[in-house]
Amino acid sequence: MVTIKTTYLGDLSTENIHVQSGAKIITDAPCDNRGKGQSFSPTDLLATSLGNCIMTIMGINAMDHGIDIVGTQLEITKIMASDPRRVAEVVVEFFFPKKNYTDEEKQLIESVAGKSPVPLSLHSDLVQTIKFNW
Repeated sequence: MVTIKTTYLGDLSTENIHVQSGAKIITDAPCDNRGKGQSFSPTDLLATSLGNCIMTIMGINAMDHGIDIVGTQLEITKIMASDPRRVAEVVVEFFFPKKNYTDEEKQLIESVAGKSPVPLSLHSDLVQTIKFNW
């Protein structure tokens, strides 16, 4: 079954429809690569996918252990390289709400950070830097 249907809109922009839900994402090339920077670039989505996949698996683990991490925020930084142009590093920094987590709860949440589909699917040359702020 098709997961996503994409239409090229011209001017280095695409419209992507998630078939199951109908949700839409527009992409645009970044300003430093002949785009207008009006939306997420494809490499922005790669970085976003990494952070959100880790957050999702942490959420599942938290639910399974009765730990409340609602309100956790992420800051995701994408670092590009050239020759060839690629994402060299993604820094994902987690900011957990101030809820007096125990050391055991922190360890349970942190233990799944690299064990979700996106981090495991990316090339080993891509540096994945994960930071936790409790």
